[in-house]
Amino acid sequence: MRTIQFTALIEREGNQYVALCPELDIASQGGTVEQARKNLHEALELFFETASKKEIKQRLHNEVFITRLEVAVG
Repeated sequence: MRTIQFTALIEREGNQYVALCPELDIASQGGTVEQARKNLHEALELFFETASKKEIKQRLHNEVFITRLEVAVG
């Protein structure tokens, strides 16, 4: 079995943290950052256990770029 690295974007929403994997557009949540990360990990594992090769190919975005922008406000 091989492993692949994915991106996890985690942000606070109210009293929860939402974790998103942009490469597959799969999200999960948790009460802490670590719980949201763990839940996303489990969601990704479940996806790969149940999805067909066709679905994986359709959903997978191989090039995801994360950068910071500086924008003048106010």
